[in-house]
Amino acid sequence: MKRGVLSLVPFLLAVWAAPSSAQLSNDSVKIGVATDMASLYSDINGPGAVAAVEMAIADFGGSVLGKKIEMVSGDIQNKPDVAASLASRWYDAEKVDVILGAGASSSSIAIMGVANDKKRVYLATDPASSDITGKLCNPYTVHWVYDTAALANSTGSAVVKAGGKDWFFLTVDYAFGYALQRDVAAVVTKAGGKVVGEVKHPLNTSDFSSFLLQAQASKAQIIGLANAGGDTINSIKQAGEFGILKGGQKLAGLLVFVSDIHSLGLERAQGLQFTEAYYWDQNDRTRAFAKRFAEKFKNRMPTMIQAGFYSAALGYLNAVKAAGTDDPDKVMAQLKATKWDDPIFGKSWIRPDGRKMHDMYLFEVKTPAESKGPWDYYKQLATIPADEAFRPMDQGNCPMVAKKN
Repeated sequence: MKRGVLSLVPFLLAVWAAPSSAQLSNDSVKIGVATDMASLYSDINGPGAVAAVEMAIADFGGSVLGKKIEMVSGDIQNKPDVAASLASRWYDAEKVDVILGAGASSSSIAIMGVANDKKRVYLATDPASSDITGKLCNPYTVHWVYDTAALANSTGSAVVKAGGKDWFFLTVDYAFGYALQRDVAAVVTKAGGKVVGEVKHPLNTSDFSSFLLQAQASKAQIIGLANAGGDTINSIKQAGEFGILKGGQKLAGLLVFVSDIHSLGLERAQGLQFTEAYYWDQNDRTRAFAKRFAEKFKNRMPTMIQAGFYSAALGYLNAVKAAGTDDPDKVMAQLKATKWDDPIFGKSWIRPDGRKMHDMYLFEVKTPAESKGPWDYYKQLATIPADEAFRPMDQGNCPMVAKKN
């Protein structure tokens, strides 16, 4: 196990070299974990995100530049006003240096606005909306794990290539759903498919009957689920109850997590294709982290978001160490100047628009017969290189990036 721990963080000593002098505000470094602790996204971030950051701090040694690393956590309830209020209090009154999180795209967008106003670092580990590094980009935000453009470029493209030309979208009614539907629809149309309809459902709804009946009546080949967490689980379960799959239509899970498959079971989820940035059983390093995480957190394998919290906390701490300060501008400059071998995501770098770059992966859920045991759920179909997975930087309308002529 000691060898496993060491193999997770080789870049701590190699890539990020500390300068000779160090300056820290308030004589410590404080990390804030803003997440959904009890609602529909709590399985994909929530208490598991807190556990992952605690692991990162412990693996880093508990201190940076000779000073203690502290952590606070808070529940943003996926509400923009709650998230913005928490971020303001943390940055101002509690002297938090960096916030990681923060649940839904709407609450994350609220925090990135606060971070920009106060010139403080925000690492967006949870949200999906590609607008975070597009029209809403700012100098103090890094979008860390995935985004709607990457999901569209991999899952959307793969489904169309496999013959799924006609799409109907079942979309959660807020910023994340809009961005995901927009980005997937653009890929579908470009690939020769068409969107025949859409319906929007409230966040965290329990009854999908009227929405699924509209999707069924459309006779679209593909019903694209532009939702996540509990909403995805409920829509897939209820689609089965309505006989939608038996009727010949297929579901495209546009944002799926290993916790969703665990809740659904392989019998329901088998054959579902989707894109993720991390799966626990990919290689020795991902397995080593996942086993340690499971020992700490309810014997559960980490989602890509929970793994992303670990990665982001380490990335930030390494940048502070290398910069010799927690000054936000110097830390952001250090982050964007470094390429490293991330223990979670492999080869990584951060673009000027704040998009963290790494490969993405197309997976398919195994059949019950293919699974060899608990949490053995995925088979990898393809690796999508970072530059192909994420939207080209000059196409996002980020005001910090000049467009190419």
